Amino acid sequence: MFSLFKSRKNRNKALQIGFVGFLILIVIAFILTARSNLESQGLTSGFDFLDRATGIGLNFSLIPYKSSDTYSRALLIGILNSIFVGAISLTFATFIGIVVGVMRTSRNTMAKLIGTTYVEVFRNIPLLLQLFFWYAILISLPRPTKTTGIFDMFFLTGRGIFTPGLNISGNFVFFAIMVMIATSGFVLWFNYSRRFLKFDEIKKFKIKRIVWIVGLIISIVLLTIGRIPGTELINIPYLKGLNYRGGICITPELMACIVAISIYGGAYIGEIIRAGINSVSFIQSEAAHALGLSNWHKFSRIILPLAIRAVMPTMINQYIWLFKATTIGIAIGFVDFFMVVSTSINGSGQTLELIGILMGGFLMINYLIAWTLNRVNNLIKLKGIQVN
Repeated sequence: MFSLFKSRKNRNKALQIGFVGFLILIVIAFILTARSNLESQGLTSGFDFLDRATGIGLNFSLIPYKSSDTYSRALLIGILNSIFVGAISLTFATFIGIVVGVMRTSRNTMAKLIGTTYVEVFRNIPLLLQLFFWYAILISLPRPTKTTGIFDMFFLTGRGIFTPGLNISGNFVFFAIMVMIATSGFVLWFNYSRRFLKFDEIKKFKIKRIVWIVGLIISIVLLTIGRIPGTELINIPYLKGLNYRGGICITPELMACIVAISIYGGAYIGEIIRAGINSVSFIQSEAAHALGLSNWHKFSRIILPLAIRAVMPTMINQYIWLFKATTIGIAIGFVDFFMVVSTSINGSGQTLELIGILMGGFLMINYLIAWTLNRVNNLIKLKGIQVN
């Protein structure tokens, strides 16, 4: 037996196994100690509380909810709300970042000055402070009875922004969105996957067009089936009493979170895009100019794709950081995952279990973001050796 430890490889394996086993023992001891302390205080551990009624109210939910629903449903609502805010904020932050990054590298002095000012202002003000600033502006808007609508369809009030909506069941809207996301993912995979590189471009274009048409048809069918009977397709808000009814109400808390994260994240993404554009070789830009490409084609087909390929790993880290920043919503009362867990802790007393759920939820969501974007990075990155 001792002869096995004469090998350096076996000794290293043994040390690694011993170290991992020591960590496992520490975790087990921590769990047993925590359970013993809870039992001594008359507190029970476990996840049975998830089936109990919460008794708490939530002011924003993407799916139906009432105070008699269970903790598990409340946690699901918190996760969906966080994903909803994160998806919208990351989309706007990316768009803002690309525009700012282009302005920062522009030869136009005014555009460059505006881009630089934007970055220096919003990057250096704490995100939480920006959240309070935008929230204060939104709740200071006129009361519903004093506001003037835009085209009698959009109403900006201190109680929220009211916009026209669709009289379609939320579940069918969700499935239609998932179909379009799946369609976009398939088209992206089909366009960049190695196994389809030998396909003729005309054939690939026809296949992608067919896929888009099928995805749109399925989405339209789902929305048609989900239409609420006896109602008009478009639900326009109308004033009733002291507030508006119907349509879609974007609460000040939701809007403040989206605006703050989008503007703050756009400043950082703008700098990332600027670095990517500056990394593109001047020779490639000159070659595009020599081929007779216009400035727009040169930017959209050569400079921007190469810049995104260069900065994609950094963008992934930024996206993960920005999604974790959605937890700031608790500061103004937005019902996100963090707030639901905090409220549930006060109502159930299951602190360790709920903190574990919170950590596990963010771990899975951020890992999924990283895994998906890393797959995209592998699809779009240039193969082979690049010679500058």
